[in-house]
Amino acid sequence: MSTQSYRSIAINGSARKGGNTARLLERVLEGLQKEGFHTELIELGGSLLRGCTACRSCYKNKNKRCIIETDDLNAILAKMIEADAIIIGSPTYFADVTSETKALIDRAGYVARANDNLFTRKVGAAVVMMRRAGAIHAFDTINHFFLIGGMYVAGSTYWNLGIGREMGEVEKDTEGFATMDALSANIAHIVKCLKQNGTSG
Repeated sequence: MSTQSYRSIAINGSARKGGNTARLLERVLEGLQKEGFHTELIELGGSLLRGCTACRSCYKNKNKRCIIETDDLNAILAKMIEADAIIIGSPTYFADVTSETKALIDRAGYVARANDNLFTRKVGAAVVMMRRAGAIHAFDTINHFFLIGGMYVAGSTYWNLGIGREMGEVEKDTEGFATMDALSANIAHIVKCLKQNGTSG
């Protein structure tokens, strides 16, 4: 199989591009590249994704798009549809994900459900950055999105999180990086098994 046979995207919900959350996601993508994956990191910082308006136009139009065209959601959604594996990362804000991450979850999730569950049998993985506490709630928020979408959730040797505050501080978290390495190996294993069996999303 060519190196283009497997596709993974990582979406960074942090307002800070190139920060600690991005570094964790890059570590996962580095592992996937070694496994023959085409990878892409998408940074939501600056995209200013707005929340779902509950207009239900996606159920009426069924065109795999959100009716809101003033931000980057539809471009990101198209890449999510193409991907075999979707990794969503967020720093911990008040014991949960960022507002950009939640906007992505709500709108992409609604469009997916309106179009025969677009993410079914894809592989999902949550990655969370934390300073002190609250990461498990944020971790659960992302995993709930994967689970309700009928996706396979990849785990690791610990919860998929890193610890740090200042830019670059996560580089000192050796256990966190080891967790990301195991996560990328597990994502690759699941995707390859699904592809070989012809049961991937």
